[in-house]
Amino acid sequence: MYDVRGSEIENARTETPIPDPSLAALPPRRLAASPFTRVESPWARAVRRFRRHRLAVAGLVVLVVLSVMAIFAPVVGQHDPNRGDFRHINERPSREHWLGTDGNGRDYWSRLVYGARVSLSVGLVSTAIAATIGTVLGAISGFYRGTVDLLIQRFTEMVMTFPTLMIIITLVAYLGPSIYNIMVVLGLLGWTSFCRVVRGQVLSVREVAFVEAARTIGARDHNIMFRHVLPNVLPYIVVLGTLNIAGIILVEAGLSFLGLGVQVPTASWGNMLQQAQTLDVLVSKPWRWIAPGAAIALTVLAINFVGDGLHDALDPRSKID
Repeated sequence: MYDVRGSEIENARTETPIPDPSLAALPPRRLAASPFTRVESPWARAVRRFRRHRLAVAGLVVLVVLSVMAIFAPVVGQHDPNRGDFRHINERPSREHWLGTDGNGRDYWSRLVYGARVSLSVGLVSTAIAATIGTVLGAISGFYRGTVDLLIQRFTEMVMTFPTLMIIITLVAYLGPSIYNIMVVLGLLGWTSFCRVVRGQVLSVREVAFVEAARTIGARDHNIMFRHVLPNVLPYIVVLGTLNIAGIILVEAGLSFLGLGVQVPTASWGNMLQQAQTLDVLVSKPWRWIAPGAAIALTVLAINFVGDGLHDALDPRSKID
């Protein structure tokens, strides 16, 4: 007797199986996910995102060039910025003096280059002071909450109500106008924004599962703070610090313009603008005020572009990939 089922089973064993049409329609990478696929680290992803932000990359290039000029100012400037030559007063731009000379015969290009050193150093040092104070107070406030949080936040709000510009002018006038006093005063008055931002992020991070797990296994508060909480808050501190540098550069230029910042003969973009506000310079020597004004505007724009790029690159909710 012929066994139909046996024949069908034998044919099924010898014939080539037909692949599933639904699998054939999928792209090759979806057929089998390799368990050895390399996972991109958060910092590598941030760098890749930042590189796609063209304005941020351009701003970073500008900042690198300015930083190199400031570091190697004696080489780039070619002349002593504080030494006057009364044989070459108010000269026009030439091969020897690229931006001419001022009313005391000092090379204007050299003063512009050394002014970059002053502006960038004031921005970096003041921001470092403000970020340190604000991060410490904000982290303590957000981590311990309760009475500690209440006291720190009420003190922060009280400082935020102060008329900052008037206090800066008063303190600088009392302490004396100098680059070091400017750094300290701007740093001591600029920490409130860091404190509020860090507190909000710490309140969010401290409730995450890995922080609770670290607390469960007996980790101490300072270990949890430095190993688990602050590393997750660091991107927000970096972005805020970058934008804060631009604001401090503008404030320093304004104080120097008013005569309360860096004093002549030390070169600063602000006091260069102050010395170029006469009618004769404004009309017949425009390079005397265009150069420092353009330097301030270009630096602030570059820093803001870099800050925007860092925000998009470090924000996990950003849709840029």
